[in-house]
Amino acid sequence: MVAVILLLSTTLLGCTKKETESNGENKAASAEKVITLSWPRDVGPMNPHTYNPSQLFAQSMIYEPLVSYKEGGKLEPYLAESWSISKDGKEYTFKLRQNVKFSDGTPFNAAIVKKNFDAVMKNPKLHSWLGVINALDKTEVVDEQTFKMTLKEPYYPALQDLALVRPVRFLGEAGFPDDGDTSKGLKKPIGTGPWVLAEYKKDEYAVFTRNPNYWGESPKIDKVTVKIIPDAETRVMAFEKGELDLIYGEGAISMDSFNQLKESGKYVTELSDPVGTRSLLLNTSNEKLADLRVRMALQHGFNKQAMVEGITLGLEEKADNILSKNFPYTNMDVQQVEYNVEKANAYLDEAGWKLPAGKTVREKDGQPLELELIYDKTDPIQKAMAETMQAEWGAIGVKLNITGLELTVQIKRRKAGEFDLDFWYNYGAPYDPHSFINVVAEKGWGVSEAHSHLSMKQELDQQIKETLASTDEAKREQLYNSILRTLQDQSVIVPVSYIKKTVVYQKNVKDFSFPANRDEHPFYGISISK
Repeated sequence: MVAVILLLSTTLLGCTKKETESNGENKAASAEKVITLSWPRDVGPMNPHTYNPSQLFAQSMIYEPLVSYKEGGKLEPYLAESWSISKDGKEYTFKLRQNVKFSDGTPFNAAIVKKNFDAVMKNPKLHSWLGVINALDKTEVVDEQTFKMTLKEPYYPALQDLALVRPVRFLGEAGFPDDGDTSKGLKKPIGTGPWVLAEYKKDEYAVFTRNPNYWGESPKIDKVTVKIIPDAETRVMAFEKGELDLIYGEGAISMDSFNQLKESGKYVTELSDPVGTRSLLLNTSNEKLADLRVRMALQHGFNKQAMVEGITLGLEEKADNILSKNFPYTNMDVQQVEYNVEKANAYLDEAGWKLPAGKTVREKDGQPLELELIYDKTDPIQKAMAETMQAEWGAIGVKLNITGLELTVQIKRRKAGEFDLDFWYNYGAPYDPHSFINVVAEKGWGVSEAHSHLSMKQELDQQIKETLASTDEAKREQLYNSILRTLQDQSVIVPVSYIKKTVVYQKNVKDFSFPANRDEHPFYGISISK
């Protein structure tokens, strides 16, 4: 009997232990800290060396830079713990951080840094918008932890360019295709960043989990789930149902929805400082828009102040300067182009565009003054602004057709010059103002081509070249002032509003902050309470 009692006791204790262990495992699983957010489009193949359809915030979760951009434009060490620059401004030598590993456990060293640079330089035309790529002459492995790049000529913003999310971030060896040409694709996304792509279903979701080999401070959350929800109002409904922890980004929801969520008091809402300028790009390769008088008429012909306030509910500011004054070399006053229908009509009359009796659209040489504006159909602000300008320009005899496109198609048409007017944004921090002026000069991105029929285009391009190569601070400031005033006066780029990022999140989300780099992910330091 004693033996039987002991056997039963042992069995019960064993069951209790198993039950306790099982409960502990369930409790641990239920305690997993997950942030779920929405994004309007698929995150893409996560190639660090290419562009759309890969989404910048997601790329920055996996891949890291040599140099990091911080608040106020300060550059700090990241994968490079230090660097030195030669007196002539051509040689940059980087001491790499020790004991950094990729997510698959392989070492980060000078050889893999060079391999990534080589992959980028296999396709220089793909990256010609970026000044450091055009300036790069050669790269060298000095020793295991020392990497050197040599430029053909001085290029003062080289370090800022290396802080960007793409294309100079670093893929692990096992991610490279056999021929080393990442422009054609990669085997798998392997980076040194705090996150790895764990699950992915195209156009539905992407799940990121913590990198077990991360060299830095591990994230406070275990998992980030990105749900692909193209429609802005559907994102809001999912958030209100508790299916999302936050909605983040530019144009992620309408300003009306943002204010409604703010006024409900149930959630936390925040706005960033201005991160860029929402602009219209007018293509002067179209004969109608090659005439400055027509471009000026369009500027005078819509009520920018009322439109910005009405559509963004005052959450964006009307823009008069092409670049806001918080970037280097941009703090200058400009003459505002005010809303003035009489001036708009006078410019069009002077340019020969007359309104025939009984008609609503102006004509010249038998041709109607008809234009097309393309916009990102997932962005509710672009759509509302396009509709507003369509109505207001109609009142001055301009027929505006508006076409909503997938972002990738919009960009493709811009680069091909297949547009009359297009919504366009400057790059923001840490790109500007140097990347902004560079893309005005560099062909292949649509912006230079949009300026192609300006009489002073050649002189403008030469000034841009001198600015980027200048080692004289005073001269550089003078050149920037001249370039920006010319662009301002020519009205090929029409500033509309200063953009701010929005975020709305549930109250159990803690320690959120907007990144200093416009394109970085927002998950540094973020946590969630249960």
